[in-house]
Amino acid sequence: MKMYQVDAFTTELFKGNPAAVLVLDSWLDEALMQNIALENNLAETAFVKVIDDENYEIRWFTPTTEVDFCGHATLASSFVLFKDYTLKKQIKFHVKHLGIFIVTQADDGKIMMNFPIRRAEKLEKYPELLDQAFSKPFKNVYLNAQAYIIEYENVQDILNEKPNLELLKNLGKLRTAITADASDLDVAITANSSKYDCVSRYFAPANGIDEDPVTGSIHTGIAPIWAEKLGKSKILAYQASKRGGELYCEILENDRIEISGYGTLFMKADIYI
Repeated sequence: MKMYQVDAFTTELFKGNPAAVLVLDSWLDEALMQNIALENNLAETAFVKVIDDENYEIRWFTPTTEVDFCGHATLASSFVLFKDYTLKKQIKFHVKHLGIFIVTQADDGKIMMNFPIRRAEKLEKYPELLDQAFSKPFKNVYLNAQAYIIEYENVQDILNEKPNLELLKNLGKLRTAITADASDLDVAITANSSKYDCVSRYFAPANGIDEDPVTGSIHTGIAPIWAEKLGKSKILAYQASKRGGELYCEILENDRIEISGYGTLFMKADIYI
């Protein structure tokens, strides 16, 4: 059985977020899919079931559990499909509970993913555990269907933060993102530092992912926050993990968001199951 590994949200190998992708004619047994994801030990392994050359179903597994949404593994899956499985320049993923994701590939290889916004609401009260798990001061706390999103005072605090991951496990399925305004950034993260609108990091230890390198899904909540604060519809986001990655975000009509980036193929392999 063919399996690919793609670095998502980057044009460089060993940057961005690696995801494994398997393209199937029919679903494997769920326990087998979970074991494959555990064996890969990546943030996510995506399983894609072909409907036709334009329509696909997709599921995502961390090393420990199936998740309801993964942006970087959707980008990686799209990269693989456009490369080896379809001549179309636009495809559709049919996703349980989230409807249809429309994905388009530009001539330069950039992959543009149309997702529903998962809007975050500002909280007046939030778990004290967040104050205990993070050491840097923060301004606001938001919550969407996926995670607590914590607005920090500045980017340097984002870079320096060392959260207590054992405490964060107590949040269960809710993950945690930290984010700050980067429009006045004076920290040289990458050559594009002066262009970023926001910088973030993302933690999901209860899901087997201490820190996710680049997270497309959480930017369906983060990007709308900064779009409103900065008064702009296009947001260039940087996720400041050790690997790092860039996400091009644009707020669309009908409560949708386009999140775009590049993929780089690391591996194509045969697995024996």
